[in-house]
Amino acid sequence: MAEPKNDDFLDDIEIAEDEEYADDMAEIGEEELELDQLRAERDELRDRFMRALADAENARKRSDKDRREAENYGGSKLARDMLPVYDNMKRALEAATDEQRDVSGPLLEGVELTMRELLNVFKKHGIEVIAPEVGDRFDPQNHQAMFEAPVPGTKAGDIIQVAAEGFMLHDRLLRPAQVGVSSTPAV
Repeated sequence: MAEPKNDDFLDDIEIAEDEEYADDMAEIGEEELELDQLRAERDELRDRFMRALADAENARKRSDKDRREAENYGGSKLARDMLPVYDNMKRALEAATDEQRDVSGPLLEGVELTMRELLNVFKKHGIEVIAPEVGDRFDPQNHQAMFEAPVPGTKAGDIIQVAAEGFMLHDRLLRPAQVGVSSTPAV
């Protein structure tokens, strides 16, 4: 009788192959896991870098805007303090009579030249005069109503008197023009 074949050695080979394959799979699994961790870390660092880059760009834009505003509006306190000087010089020139002009002509001419130079300096630094006229419409963005009175022949909201001129510094209001405004005329 023939002896039964012993397949035990085949089982041993299979077990050895399974163990070897398991070791390879564990090694591949560890490498994949490490690779996934490295990818996640790379993505996080890229995201942080992009955010830092965006923050730096925003800071640069903000500082440029602040610099421009400081350049344009930094002297607004001085400009506001100079407005009464303009008002007083204007009142002095308006108050001078023809007789005073004959007697003090050179003095008044000097005041007029000083007034012109002051206006040139204002213009050079972006300060513009807001000079409404009687009959213009009241604009709350540029005018301040000092009083309101019913005046025949006018419509509500018409300027009836200009008390003081206003001033703009570039696109900002330094001082509104001070005006009297017509209310609805009494019937």
